[in-house]
Amino acid sequence: MKTSSNMNILTKNVYLTAKGLTEAKEELEFLKKTKRVQIADRIHQARQYGDLAENSEYDTAMDEQSLTESRISELENILKDAKVIANPSSQDFVVIGSTVKIEMDDGIDEFTIVGRVEADPSKKRISNESPLGLALMGAKKGEEVDVATPIVRYKCKVLEIK
Repeated sequence: MKTSSNMNILTKNVYLTAKGLTEAKEELEFLKKTKRVQIADRIHQARQYGDLAENSEYDTAMDEQSLTESRISELENILKDAKVIANPSSQDFVVIGSTVKIEMDDGIDEFTIVGRVEADPSKKRISNESPLGLALMGAKKGEEVDVATPIVRYKCKVLEIK
């Protein structure tokens, strides 16, 4: 059962903006051409210190290598399945790539709707799959939408779509 739900996650479309695609390609190139070499050098140096059983520098470098290889694999899968979202041609309704100004109970805020890979709430970039992003998708200027999170339900009003 668990495997099939994981497969659904893996087969979901990966949406990227043109900027996100460029950033993912640049990160992948850096990891493959620079980071791998740096880690290999660190592993080589750590091996020269002798006994690997109690060599924390070797263990740290091996852990970093594992994380880097996982990220390379993740980026390769993202880029293989990515669907690039062009800049929205219409500002009539919210789509991936739209920047939306909304009014909520605690004031006015502005977010850009992006695919899950590019989401970064600290930079006001929310996923189209998040509760707020999902509620906003397809909304028109002036429309009030219901947002349901696992903890709370609230309403927000679309003030502007850019």
